[in-house]
Amino acid sequence: MSNKKKVTPLSDLGEFGLINHLTGDISLKNKSSLRGVGDDAAVLDYQGKKIVVTTDLLVEGIHFNLIYSPLKHLGYKAIVVNLSDVYAMNAIPKQVTVSLAISGKFSLEAMDELYGGVKLACENYGVDLVGGDTTSSVTGLTISVTALGEVDKGKTVYRNTARVNDLICVSGNLGASYMGLQLLERERKLFEDSPQGIQPDLSGYEYLLSRQLKPEARKDIIQSLQEKDLVPHSMIDLSDGLSSDLMHICSQSGMGCRIFQDKIPIDPETVRAAEEMNIDAFVCALNGGEDYELLFTVPLDKHDDIQKISDVTMIGHVTDGDTGCKFVTDHGSEIELQAQGWNSLE
Repeated sequence: MSNKKKVTPLSDLGEFGLINHLTGDISLKNKSSLRGVGDDAAVLDYQGKKIVVTTDLLVEGIHFNLIYSPLKHLGYKAIVVNLSDVYAMNAIPKQVTVSLAISGKFSLEAMDELYGGVKLACENYGVDLVGGDTTSSVTGLTISVTALGEVDKGKTVYRNTARVNDLICVSGNLGASYMGLQLLERERKLFEDSPQGIQPDLSGYEYLLSRQLKPEARKDIIQSLQEKDLVPHSMIDLSDGLSSDLMHICSQSGMGCRIFQDKIPIDPETVRAAEEMNIDAFVCALNGGEDYELLFTVPLDKHDDIQKISDVTMIGHVTDGDTGCKFVTDHGSEIELQAQGWNSLE
């Protein structure tokens, strides 16, 4: 008896059959979602609150490699990276749309795996999938997600409103996702270069792999800030790397900054992997990208409130614009920060 799993060509269903198959079991949870999948457009009612909208594009071969990216993890990540942008506006995500360009190499079962991750992320973060689009592709898989969220009037946070003497704060730890990617790429090359096809050995690095393959958005940090009635002066999510994203805040605010090496939070597993691969862990933390932590600035008099929020570290302060953006080493040397993080067009 064959154990081979059934594989259903997507052509057996057609576009609308595929949409019905993937979204037929989705129910709406939020009062603002009046109409979701199944019409020409979603209908939303925010009853006077501010709406934020963000879109992200994930392209096979550029943003992900299916050799080591499970489709369920990929679907989850596609949603989460958009929700992270919503949280970075101090908003609460409520709806997403998902659009796919799919090549003929993918089966219905493969799309079920992808949407399994999409649905899990929506469930975990309490958002509604309210629409999207599908089309064919000759170059693999492309995923486009649009996320919508709501925020009370007067509480939206932007990148360009940092102020002199603000404390610079970051959630979580940095560089783990980048090191997870380096490990995956190392094992991929070893596998491809070996005549016997050496199987990957990634034991002991589960945390780094999860940060790369299945990241989480920092909903908990936004909730903690709201509980303390604390609205940051500026905020951004760390998708391109600490150096690049902090410089976005500074340049758009007309400010400078000083951050300190001994304050940068780095997980021990990141340090261990970096040493194993002869990489400076602080370079990973500054330039790695895809951490999806929140970087924000708050007034100096909120120091004690920030100290009470779990998993947030104060790493420096905002300075006048003419002082530049500085990284202060453990030895007291000041190095000019360089925007060396992820560049999608390189």
